[in-house]
Amino acid sequence: MALEINRLTNALLWIDGKNYLGKIEEVNLPAPKYKMAEYKALGLQGVMEYYSGIDKMEMKLKINAPYKDLMRNIGNPLVKYKMMLRASLESYASGTRIGEIPYVVYVTASPKDFPLGNFKQNDNVELEMNFSVFAVKLEIGGEKLYEIDQEANVFIVGGLDILAQYRANLGL
Repeated sequence: MALEINRLTNALLWIDGKNYLGKIEEVNLPAPKYKMAEYKALGLQGVMEYYSGIDKMEMKLKINAPYKDLMRNIGNPLVKYKMMLRASLESYASGTRIGEIPYVVYVTASPKDFPLGNFKQNDNVELEMNFSVFAVKLEIGGEKLYEIDQEANVFIVGGLDILAQYRANLGL
């Protein structure tokens, strides 16, 4: 039985349906962080932590140069932009590529700043832009594996809707 290895090495960012091929140098996607609440009580020998929500999410784009169309289309802090990062997840066994499937991350975010650039002699100007993230969803091979939508109280992991009963309890 051969060891199967997955590789993910490149991607393309789409914002509101437009691709920015060759214009984005780096994307730091949100890394959802779970809030944990400490619990301690008389008679218990230890202290425990229980899940109590999801912390704010952020992401960062590094743009490799100023582009008017990009700067014009993603600078409004009152707008939630729909972003999609698409990549090809490759699988290898015994050094041979045995498959490729789509790796897609959807993000809904608003800009937190509007960079004008860092200038250094003879170096390309890079612009780093930070975003507040409201929703994120991961699909691999067309299967939804993870989704958080802070405003809709949606939290799905591996097909399990973790907040279904919570929403029902609230009458939503």
